[in-house]
Amino acid sequence: MLWFVCFFNYADRQAIFSVFELLKSEMNLTDVQLGIVGAAFMWVYAGFGTIAGLIGDRLKRKPLIIGGLLFWSLITIATALSTRYSHLVLFRALEGFGEAFYFPASMSLISAYHGPETRSRAMSIHQSSVYAGTIAGGSVAGVLGQHYGWRSSFYLFGVLGMLLGVLLLLLLREPTRETSRASESLPARSEGTARATLNRELRTLIDLLTNPMVRVLTVVFIGANFVAMIFLTWMPSFLYRKFNLSLAMAGVSATAYLQIASVLGVLSGGFLADRLARRTAGGRMMTQAIGLALGVPFIFLAGWTISVPIVIVALVGFGYFKGLYDANIWASLHDVVRPERRASAVGLMNSLGWIGGGVAPVAIAAASERFGMSACISANSAIYLLIAVLLFFGIRRYLRLTRPGSSDFILWNRPTSG
Repeated sequence: MLWFVCFFNYADRQAIFSVFELLKSEMNLTDVQLGIVGAAFMWVYAGFGTIAGLIGDRLKRKPLIIGGLLFWSLITIATALSTRYSHLVLFRALEGFGEAFYFPASMSLISAYHGPETRSRAMSIHQSSVYAGTIAGGSVAGVLGQHYGWRSSFYLFGVLGMLLGVLLLLLLREPTRETSRASESLPARSEGTARATLNRELRTLIDLLTNPMVRVLTVVFIGANFVAMIFLTWMPSFLYRKFNLSLAMAGVSATAYLQIASVLGVLSGGFLADRLARRTAGGRMMTQAIGLALGVPFIFLAGWTISVPIVIVALVGFGYFKGLYDANIWASLHDVVRPERRASAVGLMNSLGWIGGGVAPVAIAAASERFGMSACISANSAIYLLIAVLLFFGIRRYLRLTRPGSSDFILWNRPTSG
């Protein structure tokens, strides 16, 4: 059920990028203005991510998930009614608000159903919906945009998302929340005042930010998200302009090859990570680091080549190894935080990661005016290399590479101040 929710989460956000050229023509926009349209979603998404995570650990997750789905689907329909540039920016920002509540609640829900032995596989199956939704959003928007105008895909995805939300009101179930042994041993606190609540949430954030492995995983996620958003935002326009593809073909090619390969990568990454995690602490993170390192040459090739077949090979290679990393983004994080803080941890990391993602569309638009889009895309290979090295360092520095002995944490588990 969550697979289909996440499918529309990504289809709705990806559709706009495949019709950039139509928006540019109709509203007479510059590349920087188009970048702001893409970034408006990410800025608000990042701004509310931490709050959404804290709420996800306090309230029932089912209403957050379904309420978010209905809200962002309604905003997707509203986007189709835009007649001015300001409308586009406003509705993209509001969509970021609605979607911010999904991932913290849904990842907490999946972790409640799956222990360490199956968590990576469960989350990797869910993660495959990200790629399916991205393919659908980019491809359908490109094809419908070419034949029926850019608004058509937003009507389609918005209506289907609302229908799914109504169906899940009947089908989705809320599991019992988990608590760690550490939290069970703590004395009860009064929760009756706003000040006590605020202090509790601040303690949660401080505890997460003082965990060195959480910091490493977050910095790596910021870098990985920056690179991913450049590909998702600008690859359709890049193929359209550099290789003279049609709008429909550019939308399909920019998403299908990369995302289908990512589906294969994420399923491989989930299986491999669960096996490694049973043998050694940090097994999931090691899978991620390998994926980042092996993706470096393909990122460079994607921007540098002048051959369409080689671009396809580069997109496939980058997509597959990106999938190895993506499969374990949240499972790795959940290995180093307490169960009752999982949604908060996802919200915090998601928020900080999308700050990096939000910079990417505007940064690449501005930089490409001086250096060209090809060089800017290839330069992102250096970011992937740096974060791969950082993750290898974090594993070696902060995790004792022995067989895990706890079902709650893997290994770096300092005494909590709470």
